[in-house]
Amino acid sequence: MIKNYFKIAWRSLLKNKAFSSINLVGLTIGMAGALLIFTWVQNELSYDQFHTNKTSLYNLWNKSLKNANYPLSCWEITTAAVGPALQQQYPEIRAFTRVYWPTNRLFNYGNQAITANGLDVDKPFLTMFSFPLLEGNPNHALDGIDDIVLTQKLSKKIFGDTDPMNKLVRINTDKNYKVTGVMANLPNNTQFDFEYLVSIEGLKDLKYEEKEWNNNSYNTYIQLQPGVNVDKLNDKIKNIVIQHDTSTRSQVFLYPVSRLHLYSNFENGKEVGGNIETVHLMEIIAALILLIACINFMNMSTARSEKRAKEVGVRKVIGATRSSLIKQFLIESILIAAIAGVLALIVVQLCLPPFNQLTDKNLFIAFGNPYLWLFLIGFILLTGLLAGSYPAFFLSAFKPARVLKGGFKAQDNFVSPRKLLVVVQFTVAIIFMVSTVIIYKQIQYAQDRNAGYAKNGLIEQPINGDINKNYEALKNELINSGVATSVCKTGWSITVDGSNTSGFNWGNMDQSHTQMSFSRYSTTGDFVKTFGLKLIAGRDINVNLYPADTAAMIINQASVKATGLKDPIGQTVLSGGKKIKIVGVIGNFIINSPYEPISPMIILGTKSWVYSLTFRLNPANAVSRNLGLAANIFKKYNPAYPFQYKFVDEEYNEKFKDEVRTGTLAALFAGLTIIISCLGLFGLAAYMAENRSKEIGIRKVLGASVNSIVQLLTKEFVVLVVIAIIIATPISWYAMNKWLQGYSYRISMTWLMFAITAATAIFIAVLTVSSQALKAALANPVKSIKTE
Repeated sequence: MIKNYFKIAWRSLLKNKAFSSINLVGLTIGMAGALLIFTWVQNELSYDQFHTNKTSLYNLWNKSLKNANYPLSCWEITTAAVGPALQQQYPEIRAFTRVYWPTNRLFNYGNQAITANGLDVDKPFLTMFSFPLLEGNPNHALDGIDDIVLTQKLSKKIFGDTDPMNKLVRINTDKNYKVTGVMANLPNNTQFDFEYLVSIEGLKDLKYEEKEWNNNSYNTYIQLQPGVNVDKLNDKIKNIVIQHDTSTRSQVFLYPVSRLHLYSNFENGKEVGGNIETVHLMEIIAALILLIACINFMNMSTARSEKRAKEVGVRKVIGATRSSLIKQFLIESILIAAIAGVLALIVVQLCLPPFNQLTDKNLFIAFGNPYLWLFLIGFILLTGLLAGSYPAFFLSAFKPARVLKGGFKAQDNFVSPRKLLVVVQFTVAIIFMVSTVIIYKQIQYAQDRNAGYAKNGLIEQPINGDINKNYEALKNELINSGVATSVCKTGWSITVDGSNTSGFNWGNMDQSHTQMSFSRYSTTGDFVKTFGLKLIAGRDINVNLYPADTAAMIINQASVKATGLKDPIGQTVLSGGKKIKIVGVIGNFIINSPYEPISPMIILGTKSWVYSLTFRLNPANAVSRNLGLAANIFKKYNPAYPFQYKFVDEEYNEKFKDEVRTGTLAALFAGLTIIISCLGLFGLAAYMAENRSKEIGIRKVLGASVNSIVQLLTKEFVVLVVIAIIIATPISWYAMNKWLQGYSYRISMTWLMFAITAATAIFIAVLTVSSQALKAALANPVKSIKTE
């Protein structure tokens, strides 16, 4: 019987090729879109869930103490001292590892030099986390400070197909490391990103920093003993930093590693979600895209009700029950869904590379995984049942006596399920269209915001090798050769908020404000000139010209406002017993999100705390010429290292990456929903024109113009789209207003955004329907009204 159902279903598909093609294309697009999103969702939900010890792994966080002037804040950077102290004092802690993120080092082996990013970690890292070693013993691979574990990828780069175990590789031209392990390449669902691991004991500042309880520079991970109550342990350990440094204004707590990726957003000291909100949103979008495709199937099937009415009548007369007819129609829809599912898999496989590039992922379909096939079978069955349920019950309910007498006529009620489904389709499509417009407007608004410095023409190069030793000669040659107009050294890139500090005593300021946090930079000099900053008062830092500037700072206007200083130049600020003199005030510039207010900032004078070199290209020369000469100059003064430059404007544009990705995805989903909706609309218009062919013929004979007939046929669909616009407008306004609330620097939504979207939706609908309406209006009326 089942075989007979499938045979009849296959014949029905072949008999109605146009109908089948429209349904097949719509379902394929919908299923492919949903499968792509589900692949992304599965990857997000699996982040760091593969660790054998995941239930006992925790990340140590800081939480500021309560203060009436500031909300509680949480951060995951800790001191080097806290990990060892916790394990020593609390038997509930089985192991700990500190992680110093990430370190770019130069590898030399034979005649090749390769740079790679890696982590400095404590020895237990390899036993706490499940990153399997292909070679080496995880218990002893990092026993020595000169031991190194390479990923398979980096090992291949350095050693090729040669076994790397126990071979020496020189790092940063001054130290040999012995390869003691080769690790499988990292999976695509972990927060960690590294190509090698070395012992943290080799860091030159570690022994000093292990005595400093107010210097947060490390991530600390903890593994607990089995059965430990985390809440009780958190209550025990929370004041450990304060116990060692009474000036500290924060407590610590343990947060599960398994929740880090999806839930680690905190507001006022409380977990408020995180990436999980995006995951839920994507799940809803996938369901909506699939629903729209299923609605197409429902509408097309019920639109053909007159064509299949006699078939249903005959089947019932010869003994078919309603349940058997329901099974028949459901099998037809499942068969189409199965074919669409196979085509969707092919489409997904073809679309994965650009989708990976868009989402910054490395997603793939694991065809060898049996659970994948179970999911796909369930997905196809669900789609087939969802798409075919309404048509099956609708068609199987026809009365045989009525349809066989020729008295059956599809009802064209003012409100019908078919019209409601079209409205639902276009409501979703219009919401996506409005969202796309507003997201791109918000991105453009932030991109047009003044960054506060002249970012074009700025080049950054990491300070490594002999750059510090030869800095003055290198700087002079860059300027004298015409490559650069200005050069400076800073703590890190101007596009990164690399350090924060607090605990400053600003003279007569309220002591409760000592908890105020400041973004912290450092420079040796020429900071203002090189970056093109606006100097409001005072002067720039220059430790060569003014040796006392190692105890000087520049502050921005946001700092002046926050501290309430009336005349800051020359005033002295206390920090940890050290006096620091304010020598300059600069205009605000953006280092964090361009969507947020600019935070208070200090730039400290220093001779040693610098890791980035920045120079401004000479605009009188071509960029290619400048870069070519710069490469030769860096090769001259830093021969062991490659010229690893970055354009500051490109780094700044990375700040918009998430929003641009969101906007592109919104545009993609809007496009998919419009295509699917228009496919259905096209099919419905074709069947409407076919069913009303006699009416159109009579109207033409009576003198109706082609234009009036086209208007008549398109009016019904335009009305449905207008209703969808009326429904979608408040929904999209509410949703996007809520999204915009997440940005302090944001646009205001205007009626024009909604009007343009509405006009576009109507235009697309009219364009889709008008081709069929025009075809029907131009047809010869003699053919449609002649006696059959």
